Amino acid sequence: MSVFLKASWENIVMANYEIEPEILSKYLPSGVELDLYNGKAFVSLVGFMFKNTTIFNIPIYKFGTFEEINLRFYVYRKVGNEIRRGCVFINETVPYKVVAWLANALYKEHYTTIATKHYWNIKDTKKEIKYEWLVDKKWNSIDLTARTEAKTMEDNSFEQFIFEHYYGYTKVNTIVTEEYKIAHPSWKINEISSATIDCDFQKMYGNDFAVLDKTKPTSIFLAEGSAIAINWKRNKI
Repeated sequence: MSVFLKASWENIVMANYEIEPEILSKYLPSGVELDLYNGKAFVSLVGFMFKNTTIFNIPIYKFGTFEEINLRFYVYRKVGNEIRRGCVFINETVPYKVVAWLANALYKEHYTTIATKHYWNIKDTKKEIKYEWLVDKKWNSIDLTARTEAKTMEDNSFEQFIFEHYYGYTKVNTIVTEEYKIAHPSWKINEISSATIDCDFQKMYGNDFAVLDKTKPTSIFLAEGSAIAINWKRNKI
């Protein structure tokens, strides 16, 4: 029972925003530090497909494939000589209440449930990817066009910084943090030719993130994704 969840994460969009570190301070779990890129802090608005989910190798047929939208930021933890680079989720949104309840009950995550949908149109040379989620009767969206050809991320690139955080950290309370590991290969990325973000950050994530409504993303990335596995064991730190 070492692996709790297996799934495929596909067509992962990351819209990345520079943000003042002070905004993130109250969300920072105990025992980790903000992970900065060139001295700057970032949050990412993420959209992707969660497909063919199994829990302890048991398929979740009706609820195993769905869109997820989340807002995350980046941290690291020192364990001896090892640097564990990970993410903290402000919120994770899925369309099924049972999925949100399971994640929150078992792992004290921050899942909420709202209506979501997606549109994919993948051709020989072009991908059209769109994720939508409903907030106060308005559909928010991430909408982009990219090349179908995929390439390997360059070492020490901003793409690598954004995508290659293999730990998750959950703030249980002001003292307790839970650490878990996400296993997947390094993803290949698609070159984006156009992208539009329509997100009401204040309504979706609260007043702390209202500043993002007036902020343009520093970059938007698309990764092909892969099979992933999340361990059952969580370390309390």
